[in-house]
Amino acid sequence: MFKAEGIIPAMITPFNEQQEINEEALRMLVKRFIKAGVHGLFCLGTNGEFFSLNFEEKKRIATIIVEETRGQIPVYVGAGCISTAETIRLAREMESIGVDALSVITPYFLAFSQKELADYYRALANETSLPILLYNIPGRTGNALHPKTVGELARIPNIVGIKDSSGSFDTILNYLMESDEGFSVLAGTDSLILSTLMSGGKGAIAATANLFPELVVAIYDLWKQGKFEEAEAMQRGLREIRSAFQWGTLPSVLKEAMNWAGLPAGPCRLPVSPLTAEKQVELTHLMDSYQKQGLLFPDAATIPLKKVT
Repeated sequence: MFKAEGIIPAMITPFNEQQEINEEALRMLVKRFIKAGVHGLFCLGTNGEFFSLNFEEKKRIATIIVEETRGQIPVYVGAGCISTAETIRLAREMESIGVDALSVITPYFLAFSQKELADYYRALANETSLPILLYNIPGRTGNALHPKTVGELARIPNIVGIKDSSGSFDTILNYLMESDEGFSVLAGTDSLILSTLMSGGKGAIAATANLFPELVVAIYDLWKQGKFEEAEAMQRGLREIRSAFQWGTLPSVLKEAMNWAGLPAGPCRLPVSPLTAEKQVELTHLMDSYQKQGLLFPDAATIPLKKVT
């Protein structure tokens, strides 16, 4: 039985200056995540800019990550599209590539009923043998999966969990109440990682793990060891970068922070623009602070941050 658990980075998609996929950087990031001790990898999500990738690019990214991971940890791939047929088509391609699980965002742009959303997931579950994670992010899609709907879908054998990025802890608690122990509720809002674990959730699909994988993994490891105060201290370490995400269009702040830390995230795809010069200076000050606290990563001292003058 597949279990979705632990800390799973919500991977960015690295691009070069021509806005093409930077395959070398992608392979390097995968190796770095594995070295940091993460429990899985999630690509083609919101922070991976799935909305700006075409079908062939999605296949290529998944192929590279499966190749580099070599079965060491599970690979979760975002396969959600607006139409049921396109989602099934992409899911089948991902299954042939050899990914371990699918994360499937609700359809978006139109406002769908709970029955339409449930039928969408049931149809997909009937067409793939892969484990499926539901993905609730109503602030981006305009569609929220209600707890009762999730409880119904949780009874389908290959629907194994949900990533909740609503930002509402009450929503996470309601998902936990409507599902049984075998169904994984994962935090998709990084400020709620420890709270979710303490309430019965199984882990997190975390954007900040792109930058601080060791720190985010430490939250989970310390929680498992019963060291709750230490885990809370690690959780607090994410507050400032989480707040900084508001300084630009997603995922521009995260990518710029990674670039300055020596991690080749590259630019976002247009029309997402770089940060303003003012915000670049603020981000540099924040990253300097993280480096001085030793919260970046073990080899941070050998990778100077890019300075903005």
